[in-house]
Amino acid sequence: MLSNESPNWTQNATWPEEPRSERIALPTLMFVGGAVGNIVAIVVLSLSRQERKSSAFYTLVCGLAVTDLLGTCLASPLTIANYLDDQVLRGGTLCDFHAFLLLFFGLTGLSIICAMAAERYLAICCPYLYRRWRVDRRFAQIFLVFVYAANVLFCCLPAMGAARSRLQASKTWCFIDLRTPEPLAAVYSVLYGAVSVLLIVGTTALNVAVCGALMLMRRRGARRTTDSCRSSLKDRWRALSSAAEIQNITVLVMTSVVVLACSAPLVVRVFTNRIMLENDPEADLAAIRIAAVNPILDPWIYILLRRSLFRRILSLSRRCRTHSSSTLTKRGRLFYPEDAKDSNTLGQTMCMGIRTYPMSQ
Repeated sequence: MLSNESPNWTQNATWPEEPRSERIALPTLMFVGGAVGNIVAIVVLSLSRQERKSSAFYTLVCGLAVTDLLGTCLASPLTIANYLDDQVLRGGTLCDFHAFLLLFFGLTGLSIICAMAAERYLAICCPYLYRRWRVDRRFAQIFLVFVYAANVLFCCLPAMGAARSRLQASKTWCFIDLRTPEPLAAVYSVLYGAVSVLLIVGTTALNVAVCGALMLMRRRGARRTTDSCRSSLKDRWRALSSAAEIQNITVLVMTSVVVLACSAPLVVRVFTNRIMLENDPEADLAAIRIAAVNPILDPWIYILLRRSLFRRILSLSRRCRTHSSSTLTKRGRLFYPEDAKDSNTLGQTMCMGIRTYPMSQ
């Protein structure tokens, strides 16, 4: 099937023409939204307290924000310029560079979000290794440099002959040719998709493990009452009960959902084009546009879940729980005065235990 197909199918494919003003509106809005959102997010992160800036998780979050900003500022102007003049990406050099940008920033975003999930997993599930490896700000910075270097090398392989970049059917973006019969190019496209899938699966598995560990610790913490378990339990709860820790987990989960949801369609299209030989340019364009939404949504997670706002949300939820529990207590005293007296005695006993083993906030 491939042998009878013209290698320039993307150039000869017909694409519905739209007025230039309508075509340029969407990429311009996406560029402005991504650039402004990430700049605001970087400013918000830079205003955090010094103790948060020294953490590995904070460094990785900043690295993801900077990566999204660079990806938006480098790739979007080329797309907008091509909308103004459809000859911009027809040149080999600019088309190769545009394909490299899409490959690199897509894979780097997945790598950093996977690193964030791994950092939280080590901190919560393997605290001994976390301390032994000294996972701190410097460790995260070195890891970010490694991620950038490895992804630059991997995504430069098409320019070195491992694959060919091609202007896609819509004539608005360049990517590697996913349907070429060349064996080396076929291996590279499958390898790129496989690495992306491994990062997606790894991130999902680590997030599930972290959430599962937190739930298990809560259940065990409610059941353990012996003195031998209280010291270790107190140390663990110091790391888990603070608002900052809960905020980190919330940011991680929400960012993971956004990144994976935006990256998955493009990965699916890579395998669909390569393995199933399905030629659907509209689906390819939709997938790359969904991937371009990722740097627009990511920064608003950092902005909306900043420390002060998160504390207000926690305070409001605690007030609601206190109000509901007090209402139930009053009803219990009204209908079951004997049970209410017993529960009050039990509550005082529990409070004495909590005062004896306080938790850091």
